[in-house]
Amino acid sequence: MLVIFDVEGVLYDEEYLPILAEKLNKEDEIWEITKQGIQGKINWEEGLKTRVAALRGLDEKTCQEVADALPIMTGAKELCRVLKSAGWKLMAVSGGFTLMMARLQKELDLDYVYSNELKFKDGKLDDVVIHVDSDKSKSAKIKIAEWGEKKEDIVCVVDGANDVKLFDICGLGIAYRAQDLVKDLATATLEEKDLSKVLDIINKHYKMELETITPA
Repeated sequence: MLVIFDVEGVLYDEEYLPILAEKLNKEDEIWEITKQGIQGKINWEEGLKTRVAALRGLDEKTCQEVADALPIMTGAKELCRVLKSAGWKLMAVSGGFTLMMARLQKELDLDYVYSNELKFKDGKLDDVVIHVDSDKSKSAKIKIAEWGEKKEDIVCVVDGANDVKLFDICGLGIAYRAQDLVKDLATATLEEKDLSKVLDIINKHYKMELETITPA
């Protein structure tokens, strides 16, 4: 069994680039492009390149500090702990960046992460290398094949239009506090801001009895 997560808005309770943009007072501009990309109104790759270009020149140290301060989503640690102890594999596929992922991978014990890479020149933000494009399923399929996971045993938890291709490769697609377009295509939706509630959906769908978390 495998769960594939989107990262920003799902495992992290923030979008990274709009916060970075605040350092240059460009948050409105960046958030507008981000929103259009999430809603599928513009080409996602072009949108990403435009956003990074607008932030060119930012200090690498600042970029890392902002990444390190991103809040992990409510319930994410509990969800991942329960799934890992039940022997599940966990993957994150992010349109975000490697410098956000190391801490997340460690804290949530993720088996594998796919993400894009910010390039720095003389300690300043210069460019982006895109490994994960708007079809996130392309990245995910590599590990799915390697791990031999069957489609019906795969769960995807996502929130944006650039995630929906992941629904094609899973048996259970969960829209987490998502865009309407995503909800329309999902098997199940979760509006409550608590990722551990995914366990209830998994239990119901697969007739399992994974430990569920009651709020303290």
